[in-house]
Amino acid sequence: MIDVLVVDDDFHVAEINAAYVAQVPGYRVTARAHTAAQALATLERTPVDLVLLDHYLPDETGLTLVRRMRQLGHHADVIMVTAACDVATVQAAMRHGALQYLVKPFSFAGLRAKLDGYAGLRRTLEGVGGRGETGQERVDRIFGAFAAADTSGPALPKGHSAPTVDLIRRVLDQADHPLSAHEVAERTGISRSTAQRYLKYLEHAGRISLTLKYGDTGRPEHRYTWVAVN
Repeated sequence: MIDVLVVDDDFHVAEINAAYVAQVPGYRVTARAHTAAQALATLERTPVDLVLLDHYLPDETGLTLVRRMRQLGHHADVIMVTAACDVATVQAAMRHGALQYLVKPFSFAGLRAKLDGYAGLRRTLEGVGGRGETGQERVDRIFGAFAAADTSGPALPKGHSAPTVDLIRRVLDQADHPLSAHEVAERTGISRSTAQRYLKYLEHAGRISLTLKYGDTGRPEHRYTWVAVN
C-alpha cells in the first residue's frame, strides 16, 4: 500500500481529497493535516510515501514546507494539489522537487490520473533495480513513467513516445505565451519536424489548442497552448 498524507487548510477539502484517494486501489490515507506544523509533526511520527500538498497554508506556504521537509530529512514524495497556478509557483514547485502539480478545482479522474502515474513511477523504479547504476534506456523509463501511466489522455499512436509527449507538455505548461513549432523544438531539443508531428497529434487529441498569429507577410504562424485535462 502507498501511504498518503493529505495536507489542506480547508477541513472539508481535505476530507474530499482523502475520500478520493481512498477510492484508488493501492492507496490509503494515513493522516490529514491542516497546517505546515501539523504536517511536519505527522511526518515525524508516521511513515508516509506521498504528500498531497496544498500551497496556501495558514502558517507557511506549501513550497516552504517542502524545503523544510528536505532539510529535516523527510523524503516523502510530493504532489502539489492547489489553486495556485501562476508560473512562478509552478516553477518553484518543480525546483523544490514536487513530482506533479494538480490545479484546483479538479475531478476525481484528474487526481486518479496523477496517483496512477505515481504508482507507475514506483513500479518502474522497482523494476529497474536497486541503487546500482543505470543506462539511458532505464533513465528514460523512469522519467517517462508518469506520462506512460497517465490515463487521462488517449493511447499514443505508433511512433509516438510518452516521454516526448510529457516533455512537450512541460514546455508548453511553463511558457508564458503560446509557442510555435520552432520554439517548441528549440526548448525541447527535438527536431522541428518531430515537434510538428507531435503538435499535430496533440491538437487532434484535444490536448493543445491552436491559435494563429498573423505577421507582416500575411501568412499565419501556428502557435500552441497546452490544455489542462481533469
